[in-house]
Amino acid sequence: MKYLTMGDKFLDVLIYSVLLLMALLCILPFINIFVSSFTSAEEIILKGFVLFPERPTLSAYRYIFSTTVFMTTLLNSLYITVMGTFISMFFTVTMAYALSQERLIHRGFFNFLVIFTMLFSGGMIPTYILVKNLGLINSYFSLFLTGAINAFNMILLKNFFMKVPKELSESARIDGANVLRILVSIMLPVSLPALATFSLFYSVSYWNTFFSAILYIQNPARWPIQVLLRNIVILSQGGFGERDPDVVIPPETVKMAVIIVSTIPILMVYPFLQKYFTKGIMAGSIKG
Repeated sequence: MKYLTMGDKFLDVLIYSVLLLMALLCILPFINIFVSSFTSAEEIILKGFVLFPERPTLSAYRYIFSTTVFMTTLLNSLYITVMGTFISMFFTVTMAYALSQERLIHRGFFNFLVIFTMLFSGGMIPTYILVKNLGLINSYFSLFLTGAINAFNMILLKNFFMKVPKELSESARIDGANVLRILVSIMLPVSLPALATFSLFYSVSYWNTFFSAILYIQNPARWPIQVLLRNIVILSQGGFGERDPDVVIPPETVKMAVIIVSTIPILMVYPFLQKYFTKGIMAGSIKG
């Protein structure tokens, strides 16, 4: 066993102290948001920054859950996340599998087109004009189709497919399996870590849909929760929809409560995918 000198022990204590301080600085804003959502109006106005509320209250949560606007936007975000993730994974998987096949004609050209989109894009105005001409304004497909495939995720998944032993697909092809059967029965099961990781990436992206929703979704009834949160922050009026004029809810408390509620659903997904995350994030990162 290695003997630690006093200098080594001091250095270890210093390093752990610095790391602990940095961790506290990172987690302190989240604690403040969580605690502030349970703080009374008077205490928020008086103190501003609260870590230990004197009189915890659920008034902000009762308020936002009593409004139809909040629940509607929450359900809209859930629908956008589920459908968007499914559509993105479908197109990402199928395109990655096709480009992983060496027998694909002009495969290098298609790979170049994918990489090109990582460096250059049409821009916001041409994309908006395209979406408008396709009649997708106020349609969720304006969000699904404009972000259906993330080029970086697709390249990593393609490289992961290329690392799967060719003998598996060749033996299945000899047994009479077609391309779709090989993809579903062989490639997808062995690629579960990568699929889970990229599904998490897409889910977080769709759940945080904000700017695209402002551009393409003009009907407030179809807004996701992030747009509603943005309006609350900008207006700073402490309320939305119909409410009792005698009930005083501070803007900060409502903001914090909406942030907490809008964050919980996506956090609930992570524990189920955590065991695949480390392995999946490295999928295809070596082989080109």
